[in-house]
Amino acid sequence: MKIQRNGSTPSVKGPQDWFIGMVRIDPLFSPQEPARTSGGSVTFEPGARTAWHTHPLGQTLIVTAGSGFVQKWGEAPQAIHPGDVVWIAPGEKHWHGASPTTSMTHIAIQEALEGSAVTWQEQVSAEQYCADRA
Repeated sequence: MKIQRNGSTPSVKGPQDWFIGMVRIDPLFSPQEPARTSGGSVTFEPGARTAWHTHPLGQTLIVTAGSGFVQKWGEAPQAIHPGDVVWIAPGEKHWHGASPTTSMTHIAIQEALEGSAVTWQEQVSAEQYCADRA
């Protein structure tokens, strides 16, 4: 058994290559062999979002505060709120982030395949971010 104490892992700023806007990542746990699952709490300030990306073994998002959006490539953005749980299938191109006026925090859980849990792609354009939302 291992207990990782709250605050023992420093927060990091979301890299500009992977995010637009102000994003803070609070790592929660890393894979412990033979496991390959990691998780983090991610806070997006209003208008902040990820770039388009995929996960080889999928991703689960648990919204804990605020409001935001998630979008699968080729579909309309979907609103997400505290208590919502989003499953993103393996290889599904998507993005997620805050609404234009409200911050959003979610816990992101994903597994690595051959050492990689994510493949980052192009940034979400302003036009894509402002597209019709459900």
